[in-house]
Amino acid sequence: MKALVFLGLVLALPSFARAAPGLEETYAAHGHLILAPFASAPFPHPVRAEGHTYQGILYSAKEHYSDRTVALFIPKGFREGGRVDFVVHFHGWNNSVAGTLGTFHLIEQLVASGKNAVLVVPEGPRNAPDSFGGKLEDADGFKRFMDEVVATLRDRGVLHKSPKDFSVGRIILSGHSGGYHVIASILDRGGLAKNADEVWLFDALYGQTDSYLNWADRTHGRLLNIYTDHGGTKDESEKLQSRLLARGTKIYTTEETALASDKRKTSQFVFIHTDLAHDDVVAQRNEFTLFLKTSALADR
Repeated sequence: MKALVFLGLVLALPSFARAAPGLEETYAAHGHLILAPFASAPFPHPVRAEGHTYQGILYSAKEHYSDRTVALFIPKGFREGGRVDFVVHFHGWNNSVAGTLGTFHLIEQLVASGKNAVLVVPEGPRNAPDSFGGKLEDADGFKRFMDEVVATLRDRGVLHKSPKDFSVGRIILSGHSGGYHVIASILDRGGLAKNADEVWLFDALYGQTDSYLNWADRTHGRLLNIYTDHGGTKDESEKLQSRLLARGTKIYTTEETALASDKRKTSQFVFIHTDLAHDDVVAQRNEFTLFLKTSALADR
């Protein structure tokens, strides 16, 4: 009898697995989610071949630095033109692609914004306290990554135009918390002409401020920075504001509760102070949607 019960459980397992929705199915109502392993993904990387130790705890390469997953999301109603725009988001410490999509509702917020862009979320240090961006911090690493993004979209039937009739359009680099580190490296040496048209920092300006400032001066790119009182970014955010004002650069500073849409759209440097907690600045009040709506991205 016990053997028969066990056999019944074993036979039932495949049907249970089929019943459990995958990540792609979870977001099917919103559009088309692709999860693909990239050769140009941040990891694995030689610098983390032996893992990473933080506060005496080893985060092994196998568990935390070997996942090559990249998520690509194409919203329903997406229009393929001669130029395709992208929003590339980098998660912070102790998170993952699946965790970021689920916690911060990036897909739902992109859909709500009505913008015609592809969302890209690469796996960084998986569930580890680490800001290192792996291959995306290498020289020309971001160019190789975006080339693979486009190739994957072609292979999956999302893009149909021939390469001669297609080009990468606007790129927005978005990062929460520890995501600042890889973004700064991309701005410095990513390998594309501008590397980004806009940068969004969600309580993420911990350092490498010169990288952001040099990029903005060189390309006239737009920087949106939302920061909290206790997330560790307030001092650096206020220092950058002082530097900009001291040299005569106009900036827009505001409390999140008093945001003015026109100012966000026309200002190159936008600093938003919020009373939210560190992990709430991306989705608690649909901040990602608000940033999207004031971007230069085309509507669907």
